[in-house]
Amino acid sequence: MRHAEFRAMGTNVMVWDAAYGAGQSVQSWFDQAEAIFSRFLPTSELTALNRSTDPAIAVTGTMAACLAAAADLRDRTDGLVDPAVGGALIEWGYDQTFAAVADKDQSPTPSAAGDWSVHEGVVNRTPGTLLDLGGIAKGWACDRAVEQGLASVVSAGGDVRSSDPSTVVLIDDPWGETALQVHLGVGGLATSSTTRRRWRAGDDEVHHIIDPRTLAPAVTPVLSATVMAATAVAAEAGAKAVLLHGESGLAWAEQQDWIDAALVVWHNGNVFATNGWEMAA
Repeated sequence: MRHAEFRAMGTNVMVWDAAYGAGQSVQSWFDQAEAIFSRFLPTSELTALNRSTDPAIAVTGTMAACLAAAADLRDRTDGLVDPAVGGALIEWGYDQTFAAVADKDQSPTPSAAGDWSVHEGVVNRTPGTLLDLGGIAKGWACDRAVEQGLASVVSAGGDVRSSDPSTVVLIDDPWGETALQVHLGVGGLATSSTTRRRWRAGDDEVHHIIDPRTLAPAVTPVLSATVMAATAVAAEAGAKAVLLHGESGLAWAEQQDWIDAALVVWHNGNVFATNGWEMAA
């Protein structure tokens, strides 16, 4: 199976397929997705949406479809995974691509959370609501690439979507060591971690996983959470929710019929998992 790799949407994207040129097709799609969903490109559709002061704004079909998926996953996670944390991310200092993020002199007092909805291609928002699609857009882009037949397996920053029954995935712990080697087959897998993107705000070391309940970087004993689900975008949302639930994350995951399996790495290095993982040799 041919393999290609490129950089897009702030992460490394890897592609596997038997067809010649699959990597170029997927790269072209990811370039389009970045031009729509990037919070950092001044010309992106998301930037225009966030800059607009209109309470209702029409969006493209691609943006509407991704936001519809985000709204569904917000409901499935009882609001724990919500793009409306964009304003809080900016206030905490993640206001440009991560390579350029600088430490802040003090921790902010975040503004109130906003609210939003999407219906028939129109996004409605309360004033000041800023959206960050981040991992949701990456997972959704992986899903669309595979669903459109551009490749058999696509991974973007650890968000994986596969249509190949033989797909095996290595799950790394926060220190770069392999925690598990699992058989994914047809489906999606994603990992959410508080260790990858960190900086300082005043006396605190902070990270990019914002808890919508506090609008501050999540405080959790879980360093990383991995979820397997039908799609990469569902796995992405599930992994973030498990991490935010902390001690009760695996119990919550076991109650979700859309989550196939979940795994967490705790701050002390211990690894815990639900049933549902098929170990690969």
